[in-house]
Amino acid sequence: MGFVRSLLAVPASNPRMIEKALASEADAVFLDLEDAVAPGEKEAARGNVVRAFTGMDWRGRTPTFRVNALDTRWFYGDVIEVVEGARVPCSIIVPKVGRAEDLYALDVLLRGVEAGAGLEPGLVSLEAQIESASGLARVEEIAFWGGRLEALHFGPGDFAASVGMPGGNIGIEDAWDELYPGHRFHHAMARIATAARAGGLRVLDGPVADFRDEEALRRSCRVARSLGYDGKWCIHPAQIATVNREFSPSEEELERARRIVAAYEEAGRSGVGAIAVDGQMVDEASVKMARRTLERAGE
Repeated sequence: MGFVRSLLAVPASNPRMIEKALASEADAVFLDLEDAVAPGEKEAARGNVVRAFTGMDWRGRTPTFRVNALDTRWFYGDVIEVVEGARVPCSIIVPKVGRAEDLYALDVLLRGVEAGAGLEPGLVSLEAQIESASGLARVEEIAFWGGRLEALHFGPGDFAASVGMPGGNIGIEDAWDELYPGHRFHHAMARIATAARAGGLRVLDGPVADFRDEEALRRSCRVARSLGYDGKWCIHPAQIATVNREFSPSEEELERARRIVAAYEEAGRSGVGAIAVDGQMVDEASVKMARRTLERAGE
């Protein structure tokens, strides 16, 4: 999977919403068996995931679902029923990952499921949510686990609860943010992003709960992008356009990146050492950032 700017969450218990999600402009979609599904509907919702994976058009996206946490009674059934039932390459978002051993335990289960169903080993990839004090304290070992792991996700709501942060709606600034001299989630977000990049993983930010507050969403996107995040969760289709726009390079950014790369390549051909673009010195680090900007735009 390439760059994912917008990741749309949809309850696995609602087939109609699944259809709408797959028809949306979200870069990626996941079917949620955890928080978005009531306890009495979780087991039946697994069938919806299988049917969506095998009978619906994902339009080039990787079929993805979120299981219930490892310490719940639904976890193992989520994995076995969906993977055995769908028999397709897919990705599992794993909530509340607190240590690398959580991923190892899931990997062992998946190897058994794949072998029993005659599936290719490693057919299923994993994405870990870091949303607890334990997960953040061990985020580097989680990111370096390797294996099937392809991405880290920050879960701000559960993380705030885990460390005892006061506050209101997820992703919405409130009076507590005004009291704190900086961004309250900066340490967690920066550490997760750094660990993800060190482990060669994608990294995505969690949602803004109030899908009607576009300005709050825009600010949240810009904070995440400034820290190096690839994209952000959406909990409503109305958020997709804003997220896609905010995590895409602007035309001004692209033009400057093109000038930097062109000037650097010309300097190399001419044997010139130091170069300047728009009155600023350009070095190897500047070129790396410029090329990554162009890469995000598919250039």
